[in-house]
Amino acid sequence: MQFVQKSFILTLLIILFSGLLFSNKGYGEENLVFSTHSSKQTVLKERKLPEDPPRFVFDSGFTFPYPDAIRGVYVTGHSAGGEKFNKLSTLMEQTDLNAMVIDVKDDYGNLTYQPEPTSAFFDISKNYIKNPTEMLEIMEEKEIYPIARVVVFKDSVLANKKPEWSFKEGNTVWKNGRGESFVNPFMKEVWDYNVDIAIEAAKLGFQEIQFDYVRFPEGFEKRDSTLVFNMGQYENSDQDNVQKRVSAITDFVAYAKEKLKPYGVKVSVDIFGYTATLPEAPGIGQNFSKISENVDVISSMIYPSHWTAYFGINKPDLEPYKLITEYAKLENKKLAELKNRPISRPWIQDFTASYLGKGNYKKYGKPEVEAQIKALNEQGIDEFLLWNAGNTYSPGVDYTPLK
Repeated sequence: MQFVQKSFILTLLIILFSGLLFSNKGYGEENLVFSTHSSKQTVLKERKLPEDPPRFVFDSGFTFPYPDAIRGVYVTGHSAGGEKFNKLSTLMEQTDLNAMVIDVKDDYGNLTYQPEPTSAFFDISKNYIKNPTEMLEIMEEKEIYPIARVVVFKDSVLANKKPEWSFKEGNTVWKNGRGESFVNPFMKEVWDYNVDIAIEAAKLGFQEIQFDYVRFPEGFEKRDSTLVFNMGQYENSDQDNVQKRVSAITDFVAYAKEKLKPYGVKVSVDIFGYTATLPEAPGIGQNFSKISENVDVISSMIYPSHWTAYFGINKPDLEPYKLITEYAKLENKKLAELKNRPISRPWIQDFTASYLGKGNYKKYGKPEVEAQIKALNEQGIDEFLLWNAGNTYSPGVDYTPLK
């Protein structure tokens, strides 16, 4: 009998000790869900559950504080890797300009620097920017905010490398009137290809990814029944073709932003200015409001030279202040309707559009650039980007924002 009592006590002690170990290992009641015992449910409510571990955020090693407002210029890979980079850096130091939008994936589909030979993108790379890390170190020292431009769906290189990811006319890859080919926005493989390039740019140290050509080819509504292409997950959608294109473009933008979250970069998209005047651009799939809802920054391309008669202005290139003023009023109204309003940072014109013909254009310089900036500032838009394809910007411009 005494032996039985001792065995019982020993067994009881072992059970109690095991219970304490079990609880200390994190497997106690605070981590379990009970569906039948209300008393245990009450205990759960009273105890503090462990917090979720912090989400991984990549650290490139660079520090670029966001300026009071981005005032930037466009820079090609050739310029970023050449002597013009020094001239543009000096321009930043001598003025209120403070950012560069640098081609990382250019209009042809080439990477503008060479990654490691083991990179999946080595075969599309060009040695334009010989040392991107050194370039970013200079930008960090001079407090120049770095934005990576990634041209997405206009991509002759990928279209010819992967015709099945493109649009075909018969058995050949389709080209537009300028000899350019596009890849297919319906295909997730194309999304991932471009997002992976954007991730590499973020790892290098760029603080923002600016996606350009986030659209179908112009006039696609006239070709969607004759070109051969895969509609992927949108094939069986009950939407009409216009809405399928809108969904594909909007979904890509949302997907890219989500994928880039761990890298701590802002996401911006270039968009045609006229899309703000329409429910959506039917051929190219751009819906101003839907894209704006899914980005940190929206950059409408509102060069006066790119408008036909609009806002009651017959020749917009001749009236930059009026054109930009009227556009900014409209954009503000559209953005005010959104739940998640992005930063507005339009592209404005610092080039002369002589191709418009005599009487339809004017020479752009200091007065015209300042007129556009003034128009934006008066409508509460403090950020802007200057476009000049040759990266030669007008001298003597006062970029100081209105107070």
